[in-house]
Amino acid sequence: MEAYLLDWANLLLRWTHVITAIAWVGSSFYFVWLDNHLIRPKSPDLLEKGVDGALWAVHGGGFYNPQKYMMAPKKIHTELHWFYWESYSTWLSGFALFTVLYLWNAGTFLVDKSVHAWSPMAAGAAALGFLTVFWLVYDGICRVFGAGPEADKKVGVVVFGFIVFASWLACQLFAGRAAFLLVGAMMATSMSANVFFWIIPGQRKVIAAMAAGQPTDPVHGKRGKQRSTHNTYFTLPVLFAMLSNHYGQLYGHPHNWVVLVLVMLGGALIRQFFVARHKTHMAGKPEPWHWAAGGIAALLVVIGWLAPWASINAPRPAPASFAQVQAVIQQRCVMCHNEQLNQKGVMLHTPALIGKHAPLINQQAVVQRTMPLNNATQITDDERALIKRWFEAGAPLN
Repeated sequence: MEAYLLDWANLLLRWTHVITAIAWVGSSFYFVWLDNHLIRPKSPDLLEKGVDGALWAVHGGGFYNPQKYMMAPKKIHTELHWFYWESYSTWLSGFALFTVLYLWNAGTFLVDKSVHAWSPMAAGAAALGFLTVFWLVYDGICRVFGAGPEADKKVGVVVFGFIVFASWLACQLFAGRAAFLLVGAMMATSMSANVFFWIIPGQRKVIAAMAAGQPTDPVHGKRGKQRSTHNTYFTLPVLFAMLSNHYGQLYGHPHNWVVLVLVMLGGALIRQFFVARHKTHMAGKPEPWHWAAGGIAALLVVIGWLAPWASINAPRPAPASFAQVQAVIQQRCVMCHNEQLNQKGVMLHTPALIGKHAPLINQQAVVQRTMPLNNATQITDDERALIKRWFEAGAPLN
């Protein structure tokens, strides 16, 4: 019953997390686009009101005229909408999902004794430490290097270096699948913390000063813009890290931390292309294709690196017999998939059940390499290849 309820909690929390993440990422991408398309008005009445940028847009049969004030407007005539619950809901649902799936089953999902042999409790505490320490170090980097000339470049270089180190360390301590997700979670935590500790408090101070009839400090807008910019560059790397647990060839690679860093770098460079494109388009300059080319090149390097080149010209091996496959499944799988302990409702203790679940066995053990979990039963690459040959031959039971 516990496993059944945990599956439902996993599904519902994942559903909620994806919905809130779509709302957060969507609003973030929209405001970056909006910020880079606003044009300083020439109309005296708008300039007198303090409008720094405006545009006209049409959508859904209506016309919209968003305007941006670098300083607080003299008066807000309608209800003020705050964009923060998208961020908070995404983090809360994500942390709840991480707790149910990874922390609750730390011995299964976080610990791979072939990577680092430690207790589930220690692994869970270290995972939480990753979320906290990354935010503290990242925030410190922004405080130390975030002002003065070339501040954005300095912060970007130092933060990237720290992400590389954190990725390497996570892959030395945790199961590959968990390490990838944990790197994404630590970056996502910092994204939400940026909203909670810097962006929203700064906006509240501006509103309070405006209500009191006092001059507003422009530093709050600059800090909020800086952290918001960081968030938009984190977005694609975080999404990749969250989706990667479906692809065992990535996190199962011996140099998985390099794979993680290169793909995240590719995502960040592609995001930079879109950000830069908004600016160059408005200025009438050439498209910044070099950023997109750099991102695609990083992805192509990984694709080429991980490709099974040795198998292209190798002679086709003889199909595996069912007796060979059944022996592997009996040794590596049946301990968790039997009549008494049927994990995920899958039983593999009879030939008929193995035949019934042949596509699932191939998908999980060969294609995605997610089973056995963290390779707890030490299935070998040769045994995975054996299952593959059997399945490609039609999964015969004789």
